[in-house]
Amino acid sequence: MKTAIHVTALLLAAATGLARADEVSDILKAADQFRVGTENMQVETEITTFSKDGSKEKERNYLVFSQVNHQSLVLMKSPAEKGQKVLMLGDDFWMLLPGSQRPLRITPMQKLLGDASIGDIATMSWSQDYTGKIVGEEKCNDKPCVHLSLNAVRKSVAYQRIELWLGKIRHEPIKADLYVQSEKLAKQASFVLDKPQAPTAVSEMILLDQLSSHKETRVRYLSRKQKTVPEQWLNPMFLAKNPSLE
Repeated sequence: MKTAIHVTALLLAAATGLARADEVSDILKAADQFRVGTENMQVETEITTFSKDGSKEKERNYLVFSQVNHQSLVLMKSPAEKGQKVLMLGDDFWMLLPGSQRPLRITPMQKLLGDASIGDIATMSWSQDYTGKIVGEEKCNDKPCVHLSLNAVRKSVAYQRIELWLGKIRHEPIKADLYVQSEKLAKQASFVLDKPQAPTAVSEMILLDQLSSHKETRVRYLSRKQKTVPEQWLNPMFLAKNPSLE
């Protein structure tokens, strides 16, 4: 009798754990909708850095093509970087420089500008890149939030652990603590929504460095639209031989 009760308890615990995992996955999918929208998207992105006194330092523009199967292409549009590209295929990242016939291997932590890394704009899917648990409900920014603790399932993501706070009702992103592999808190992120009372999309991500500079970097999403890029654009050798994609 005791054995039967024990087996039943184990089955119930397993079922509860599975339901909890499914619940976390659904919550993260909802949060991703606010950040990037659907699959195969073109996102016009602006990154601005600020000094400690709040004055603007630098500003750059990027065109990000976020595609299915963990594929992203970043085109750098500002005069100082024009012609440079970053390609992400699964766990592999390449930088392509004008005039070079050889793609350069890089990591998702490669800095773009200020404290915004390649991983901050090229890897956008929490639901695909992380698993985790619901820590509980808390108040954040004067509104009820759900607190999740996430762990990376892929080695190529910029952050191995994320403490994430989402709105309780719509699951819109509110803030996040971003940890690197050494378990150090690398950055704190906060998210600006387009319509605070009835949000439809994240319009800006604010990154505050916690390791060295302690400066602020703002990532603004200027526009989003669906776009499936030609297959050859996702080939590093094609990009090296064809610097212009216009």
